[in-house]
Amino acid sequence: MSRVPSPPPPAKMSSSPAAESWCYTEIKVVKSSHMWTISNFSFCRQEVGEVIQSSTFSSEANDQLKWCLRVYPKGVGEETKDYLSLYLFLVSSPKHTFWAKFKFSILNDKGEVTKAVKSKGAYRFVQGKDWGFKKFIRRDVFLDEDSSLLPDDKLTLLCEVSVVQDSFTISGQNTKKMVKVPECQLTDELGGLWENSWFTDCCFCVAGQEFQAHKAILAARSPVFRAMFAHAMDKSKKNRVEIIDMEPGVFKEMMCFIYTGKAPNLDKMADGLLAAADKYALERLKVLCEEALSRQLSEENAAEMLTLADLHSADQLKTQAVDFINSHAEDVLETQGWQTMVTSYPHLVAEVNCSLASVQGPCLGPPHKRLKQS
Repeated sequence: MSRVPSPPPPAKMSSSPAAESWCYTEIKVVKSSHMWTISNFSFCRQEVGEVIQSSTFSSEANDQLKWCLRVYPKGVGEETKDYLSLYLFLVSSPKHTFWAKFKFSILNDKGEVTKAVKSKGAYRFVQGKDWGFKKFIRRDVFLDEDSSLLPDDKLTLLCEVSVVQDSFTISGQNTKKMVKVPECQLTDELGGLWENSWFTDCCFCVAGQEFQAHKAILAARSPVFRAMFAHAMDKSKKNRVEIIDMEPGVFKEMMCFIYTGKAPNLDKMADGLLAAADKYALERLKVLCEEALSRQLSEENAAEMLTLADLHSADQLKTQAVDFINSHAEDVLETQGWQTMVTSYPHLVAEVNCSLASVQGPCLGPPHKRLKQS
């Protein structure tokens, strides 16, 4: 009799993803069990490898699939002679291949299931093939006179088999329209406030150029701006800020980052933006600049990069610059940037020298001479 399946129930969790179509596969499993009692088991004096076989059995759902159990009282081989070996054997089947799981148990003197062992997964059976356990249980465990596993010298085995009978798949379309949530446009919308100067409440004058901005957004993004606007200022200057130590292009890129969080163009102005990020405590922008400048390190600019990193407390860039100088010492020492650093920033020369010494050994001379020897 054909079966018309219904679609799977909808997901219970409201957060579960929805889909326009679905499919559902059901694998039908038929279970059966068989109990086998062997009387006067202690009189089974078979040699190693000799077998006792049960009668055949099948399930009501598939009486053409016939099984039997095989017991090897003294194991299947010399290495298992101290064990009882137990196997499930496929006697006959209507199909060439079947997949099945099985479980073997022993019933004790109270009829309780004990010493259960089951297959780790489904095994592939063909007619005339068996699967089981060559070391199902040690013989001395159940042959002991006090053992409850052999009441009245009877061994009772229980076999439970689960067989894959067939499978089917159904599919369909969801009739209910899915709710499509639009992507968040917050960064673009805030960027629009900056680009179009909508509802601004403060003005920055940078090298003669004016930029309109929003105090609330700047205060939320930078603790320096927050402190600036919170400080009691003269009313006539409260909404106007003069900036004299930054180029207009750098300021504009910094403001775009503040409003949108998107990485600015760092190819040509990473050094300027590093200074700006340090001044206004924009830590993420600062690290982005450090990363960009680290990629630009060369023998010619390594000393300048180290000086820049030290000036703006860019610790990651400073580490990269020191390591680069240590690796290219002879070439870096010939540059004008290094000579300037020796004259104006001797503490950095000392840091480089000590860093190199920690790798190669103790300092043996002045920094300049020590580095030339590397």
